[in-house]
Amino acid sequence: MTSGIGPDVPAIERAARPLLAAGRFEEAEAMLNPYLASGSGPLALWKLLASAIRPQGRIAQTRAIQEMLVAHAPGDFAARFDLSETLLLMGEFERGWREYHYRYSLSHTTVIERKVQRPRWAGQPIPGKTLLIHDEQGFGDTFQFMRMVPWAKQRSGAQVVLQVNEQTLSLAQRNRSSEDFDEIVVRGSLPPAFDMHCEMMSLPMAMGLKLADLPGRVPYLGADPQRLEKWRQRLAGLPRPLVALVWAGRPTHFNDANRSLALAQLAPLARPGITFLSIQKGPAEAEAANPPRGMSLVSLSDEIQDFEDTAAILSIADLLISVDSSPVHLAGALGRPVWVMLPFVPDWRWLLERTDTPWYPGMRLFRQPVRGDWGSVMAAMAAELDRFAA
Repeated sequence: MTSGIGPDVPAIERAARPLLAAGRFEEAEAMLNPYLASGSGPLALWKLLASAIRPQGRIAQTRAIQEMLVAHAPGDFAARFDLSETLLLMGEFERGWREYHYRYSLSHTTVIERKVQRPRWAGQPIPGKTLLIHDEQGFGDTFQFMRMVPWAKQRSGAQVVLQVNEQTLSLAQRNRSSEDFDEIVVRGSLPPAFDMHCEMMSLPMAMGLKLADLPGRVPYLGADPQRLEKWRQRLAGLPRPLVALVWAGRPTHFNDANRSLALAQLAPLARPGITFLSIQKGPAEAEAANPPRGMSLVSLSDEIQDFEDTAAILSIADLLISVDSSPVHLAGALGRPVWVMLPFVPDWRWLLERTDTPWYPGMRLFRQPVRGDWGSVMAAMAAELDRFAA
């Protein structure tokens, strides 16, 4: 990819990376273009260019660069993972899931890889054997891909042991049927003996998941009856409709700045006659003490002990409005109405341009028309909220 005396790549990288980190993608692109205008140039600069144009929504061009990077440096696992997310975003599941496996080759993900001394299941029948399926990433990922566990049990013909994190254990255990899995254990404990294993988010690769296979059975989770009764009593006196709100994700998430808002930005949603319920957790929940003018907001954050409480609230509320975070997937798994606020270039699972999603019936997507434009998202949602309340 290079010819003659090349540019000072380290110096260019030092200049470009701060621009990318600051979200000044157009400036980074303009700085990199002269070194790559001929169609050749150092791979490191092409990788930076892809990082500059992808947030601008030029996904096809990003893919072309990423394909070139993978072709010239197949051992660059970070490039392969970047390509996987672009392919999945474009709905190209077959190859996307294969490349997504390279997530475990990245420095920041090696810590979550399970060092299992058993082969990874590849989707084949293994009657008479025991298959361990284990979660690996965020809570939302667990809720989203839990639907595939019974599919894996049916396909494999095996005894299935599901291992999940402590926070989602109760929901998974209580919603279990004999057709879903045979045993459940909490992450960190020693599972029973098993013959093969598969990460929950490697099930799509193992089973060749296609868009046409979605959504499967929905709902596939349900709220605890005792929690439902508790929250029905708690919310009984509030005027309907009840609209649950989540405006910020986990601050430590690598893409949080792109997906999270301040509660004040939801001011256009305030409507007389609508009761908003804050189910926000984390540092942002303190914002509920000062809601936007005209917004009737009841904060439930301090009363929510776990996802069982969240599931019960979502089962009672008429609607969830949320940024891209785990309650979205919990509500979707419960079959509840959800409106999701998405950035201009969203996470791969939301695909491109659609206002619906194959993952969850009844879910609506409200996308930024340009980068950073939450105002247009609020305007669109406000108009729909008027119709919803009526």
